Amino acid sequence: MVKIGYIGLGVMGKPMAKNLLKAGHQLVVYDVVKEKVDDLVQAGAEPADNCRDAASRGDIIILMLPDSPEVEAVMLGEEGVLEGARPGSIIIDMSSISPLVDIALEKKAREKSLKMMDAPVSGGEPGAVAGTLAIMVGGDASTFDEIKGILNVMGKSVVRVGEIGAGQFTKLANQILVAVHLQAMSEALVFAKKAGLDVQKVYDAVKGGLAGSNVLDAKVPLVLKRNYKPGFRIKLHIKDLKNALIVGRELGIPLPATALAQTFFEACDAAGRGNLDHGALITVTEELAKAQVGEEA
Repeated sequence: MVKIGYIGLGVMGKPMAKNLLKAGHQLVVYDVVKEKVDDLVQAGAEPADNCRDAASRGDIIILMLPDSPEVEAVMLGEEGVLEGARPGSIIIDMSSISPLVDIALEKKAREKSLKMMDAPVSGGEPGAVAGTLAIMVGGDASTFDEIKGILNVMGKSVVRVGEIGAGQFTKLANQILVAVHLQAMSEALVFAKKAGLDVQKVYDAVKGGLAGSNVLDAKVPLVLKRNYKPGFRIKLHIKDLKNALIVGRELGIPLPATALAQTFFEACDAAGRGNLDHGALITVTEELAKAQVGEEA
């Protein structure tokens, strides 16, 4: 069985790494927070001194990091992945970052006889813990065949979308859809509440029609209970929309609805709710309309 160098043990990365250990994979792990490394070592992983060390000891190197600057630093630094990885190794960037960054990094990796794939995920912390993530993959088809078994440990849906960067483009498209949908849900539910309707009955009436969706089914019951325990945090959605808007500008793609949703997400964060579930986006519209959907649990 191949050995995996695993870098980034945050909210998503740590449970994903634990699932790989449970499946019997050998892991060499690194994170800037030593306590996170210690936890994985207790679960059976080997510790690495730095990113270069983790990369040098892995046949496959997985990155699960916050954003583009962190991925670039981990890949390109003096103690980075490109300095340590052995020729023929496969780098899988599972972070959610700008696709343009991964496209550029793949070229640098190829110059060192390394293979690189992008494989961002959707499903939040619950999906990471349960191993039920949706994984969107970009990169070489034959390399995808080599890594699919490992990705299947962490996700229930693993789809190669296209060449390098395609996974990140798909993840951003996913985040645009969810964000705009959440804003539409917020407006519709507050609209119903302000009109004096029973919001539960409104939801029951529309969910079987064209307006019904997984987003509504997942979020409306929580909104009605005002349960905003984080599944996917507002701060992380802000980061993804930021990347979508940057890429949109660079590629000449108008994204007006995305920009509006981002404004509401940022208002929610400014009000101190950035670590709540992104379903809490509705609270901004509630405050503007002076209406509250649902009751405290």
